[in-house]
Amino acid sequence: MSSKYSLRGLLISVTAVAFVTGCAGPQPSSQEDINEALSLQTSTGVEEYVLGPTDEIQISVWRNADLSIGVPVRPDGRVSMPLIGDVQATGKTPEQLANEIEEGLKSYIREPQVTVVVKSMGSQEFNNRVRVTGAVSQPISVPHRSGMTVLDMVLSAGGANPFANLNDAMLYRSLGNRMVAIPVRLNDILSKGDVSTNYRLRPGDILTVPERNF
Repeated sequence: MSSKYSLRGLLISVTAVAFVTGCAGPQPSSQEDINEALSLQTSTGVEEYVLGPTDEIQISVWRNADLSIGVPVRPDGRVSMPLIGDVQATGKTPEQLANEIEEGLKSYIREPQVTVVVKSMGSQEFNNRVRVTGAVSQPISVPHRSGMTVLDMVLSAGGANPFANLNDAMLYRSLGNRMVAIPVRLNDILSKGDVSTNYRLRPGDILTVPERNF
């Protein structure tokens, strides 16, 4: 399954959780998980790039121009390579993919040297977005920018609506294979100037603002 559809499923799941929990409200994760999630780097582009569907890559084989090609990563996560056929690309760094292609080519040419260069980072345009949903004037999804904060997202969404339960907002952040729920006290940020929960955002973050229960 592609990253794009996984993220769409996650967004639907987060919204469903906020709705179903109703009176109890969404529950925060353990403090240990919250601390670990908040310790993650928030700047865009600091981690090693991982290939995904729709990326355009250039595969170059030294001294073998006929094997050097420019190809897209298909929706199934693979690329087609002369001599060795389909190779899994999604989930690998360019260096890892180059090493795998080298191994495959060893049966055909002597000491192959392969380089993989990303020409278009199509898959990350979706993965690197941040989103705000719930009781805001306009739920939005925007590209992540280094330094952007919770408050930046709320203001970009036109602020909270009159029914928002501001101090029960929740920031959802991926941590390995699990999702961490981080409490955000928006009323304290907006009304009291307490910015202790005005966290810097990380690509893929989702901020939800619930409505008050009447």
